[in-house]
Amino acid sequence: MIIAIDIGNSNIVLGCLENGSICFEARMATDRIKTADQYCAELKTMLGLFDVDPANVEGSIVSSVVPLVQQVIVQALERLTGKPCLTVGPGLKTGLNIKIDNPAQAGSDLIVGAVAAIDAYGAPLCVIDLGTATTISVIDRDKVFRGGSIAPGVMLSLNALSSGTAQLPAISLEQPRKVVGTNTVDSMRSGLLLGSAAMLDGMLERIEDELGYSTRVIATGGLAKFIVPLCKRKMEIDDHLLLRGLDLLYRRNIRP
Repeated sequence: MIIAIDIGNSNIVLGCLENGSICFEARMATDRIKTADQYCAELKTMLGLFDVDPANVEGSIVSSVVPLVQQVIVQALERLTGKPCLTVGPGLKTGLNIKIDNPAQAGSDLIVGAVAAIDAYGAPLCVIDLGTATTISVIDRDKVFRGGSIAPGVMLSLNALSSGTAQLPAISLEQPRKVVGTNTVDSMRSGLLLGSAAMLDGMLERIEDELGYSTRVIATGGLAKFIVPLCKRKMEIDDHLLLRGLDLLYRRNIRP
């Protein structure tokens, strides 16, 4: 059994996997102030909730877009399990052909998602991650990671609206009843949710025009369930993409 952790700007996704199967998945808030001791205690409590004994953990692997938190999480995991922790980054064997200006700058979460998506769905692919940022990763028909696009996520846009304006409130994410809102809340839901869906539809069309062929589209991330049903383009939601990708990378680097 291994522990796989993906550290995002807002949430930390934690899972245990055994022989490629996900035993459990949980989420914690990303806290840039917590120490390794605090994270160690929180991780131990989380494992206890699912009856996982740290002594039975073979190893761990972490991907992160928050370097400071990555350092303390790695320390916490090594203290908890007594075993070295792998981190996704330069030097790790991914099996992915990356053709961007500087491959070392590729986000670890994007690499993990691409590795898992190619393994599960083949190529060509567009992998959308709807989290704090909305990212689209493009994998061509030769399974080459070509790059992609990054845009503000829905919650980031909502926070900017509510904090940067005098009369726009914080709202819950509920499906808009119509495109043309007749009150402030419905208008914001339309702009945020339908606007994000329209952006994805338009971006995918432009990406495929640039590639010269169509792709399969896989969506993941905490906000996928809100946005994907509003898109005109057919997409598949895979909630466990990053955990499976981390498991694949662990096996490629540790196990014979």
